[in-house]
Amino acid sequence: MTAIIATRRLARLRSLALTGIATTGAAAAALTLMPASAHAAEAPRSAHSVTATSRVGHTDPGTGGNANNLDGWIKQSLAIMKAKGIPGTYEGLHRNIMRESSGNPNAQNNWDVNAQKGIPSKGLLQVIDPTFNAYHVAGTAQSSTDPVANITAAANYAAHRYGSIDNVNSAY
Repeated sequence: MTAIIATRRLARLRSLALTGIATTGAAAAALTLMPASAHAAEAPRSAHSVTATSRVGHTDPGTGGNANNLDGWIKQSLAIMKAKGIPGTYEGLHRNIMRESSGNPNAQNNWDVNAQKGIPSKGLLQVIDPTFNAYHVAGTAQSSTDPVANITAAANYAAHRYGSIDNVNSAY
């Protein structure tokens, strides 16, 4: 019985090792294009900045009852996206936001190739200003670090490039 357990463990370890190698290779390739959230530099937080974890449970009268936090921003974006015919789901947005910024609307990458060109990636979905301006959705703030505007513009870009934000599973 010990030999069977040891054989299963060895097979599982081999499987995990192969998966880890493939994942590491894919991650390295993605980092070459744009860093994941764990590697993205964050802007300094001030007493006035709003983060994904601050103000949880509070609502902003201007948000239609949605909380002024990550969940609320995603829901607001989804409502705008639906009205504008931009595809995407809560799960797709949340997955990409957590990878790109860990839910910090003030995240800014100051070290990748875009930053070196003077156009750092910003916000929840790490959008550069030219992309934000090209895919900005009317009715949202004209600020790439506004959470709802950032999500909606990034989803609009992803829809045009990949069919939907749901189809994005790495840096885009």
